[in-house]
Amino acid sequence: MTLKNISVIAAAALLALTSCAGGKTGFPKIDQKGKTAIVAHRGYWNCEAAGFAENSIASLKAAQDNGFWGSEFDVHITTDDVILVFHNNDVEGVRIDTSEYAAFAEHRLANGEPIPTLDDYLTQGEKSDKTILVLELKEEITLEREDALLDLSVEALKAHNLFDPKRVVFISFSKYMCDRIAAEYPEFINQYLEGDFSPEELAECGINGFDYNSKAVLKDSTIVERAHALGMSTNVWTVNKPEKMQKFIDLGIDAITTNEPLVLRELLGEKEYKL
Repeated sequence: MTLKNISVIAAAALLALTSCAGGKTGFPKIDQKGKTAIVAHRGYWNCEAAGFAENSIASLKAAQDNGFWGSEFDVHITTDDVILVFHNNDVEGVRIDTSEYAAFAEHRLANGEPIPTLDDYLTQGEKSDKTILVLELKEEITLEREDALLDLSVEALKAHNLFDPKRVVFISFSKYMCDRIAAEYPEFINQYLEGDFSPEELAECGINGFDYNSKAVLKDSTIVERAHALGMSTNVWTVNKPEKMQKFIDLGIDAITTNEPLVLRELLGEKEYKL
């Protein structure tokens, strides 16, 4: 049994007595009048303006410049407590969670940028209040490191005057971090990614949204309606083909995460939700 397995068992017992003791009321109100928001997956990277570089500062700027409702990005934490904006848990085979920041300082993204630190990224994030920062907290090697990632991310958001439900949405595959957010920051949209809990089970833990993969949503045609009845927000990832986009629009999903945001924009037309 790994250290994280042991930590998960202990945390599950604790959370059963706290955030999962009963459903939360007063979830953040989602009123988009039937419209669907566009979330650029890892920023709007799939364009010349971003140099085709995922999770780059240029991809965030491109999402802001195009006025997309959301720009999703991923964060990991190094052993010396630097938060990096990067999708994979390793960079060219070097794990982020077991290495110091210096191991990654010379790495360059496809557009020549260094890997952004969270502070670098949030400096750009401050420049537009029309694009929500959809912050994915990645699972870490132990729950203690997940605590550090969440706590330091909150500190960074506060330092950049972005710790505001109108500016940030939290998402994670870590049920532990979603439970913590539900207990400590219930005013924020907080979407669980894994797809192994029903809307009712999430609501019982105070988690006020889901962001599930397309298969998980399509296999249950009632999932969006049931989540909305509980006051929850709904998102789906990562949808790139127009015919699939249309299926989720027809289901009334609140947001679609995509690598092709302009394709989704054309499909939505006046049904696109913007800030």
